[in-house]
Amino acid sequence: MIDLDRPYELEPNVALRPEPFGALAYHYGTRRLVFVRATLVRVLDLLPSSPTLHAALTAADIAPARHASFVAALTSLHASGIVRERASDPVALSPASHA
Repeated sequence: MIDLDRPYELEPNVALRPEPFGALAYHYGTRRLVFVRATLVRVLDLLPSSPTLHAALTAADIAPARHASFVAALTSLHASGIVRERASDPVALSPASHA
């Protein structure tokens, strides 16, 4: 399950193609194609610059009463390999930081 207090990002092999309804998310590794509504695209666009999913939802002006439905949608995208948890401290994962 997706956690509001964790950071997330699109999988590196995923591209979003803008469409009138929102976007198509295409995973080049699995060839999976997913339709994404415009409001969820706003959240996906904000994930890389947000410290948590909660922060991304707030930045996208998603009302707190709707957060549960976005968590459900992102849980489905996570299970499909479209989004993944992002390291909260990228420096901690770099090889240079372990030297």
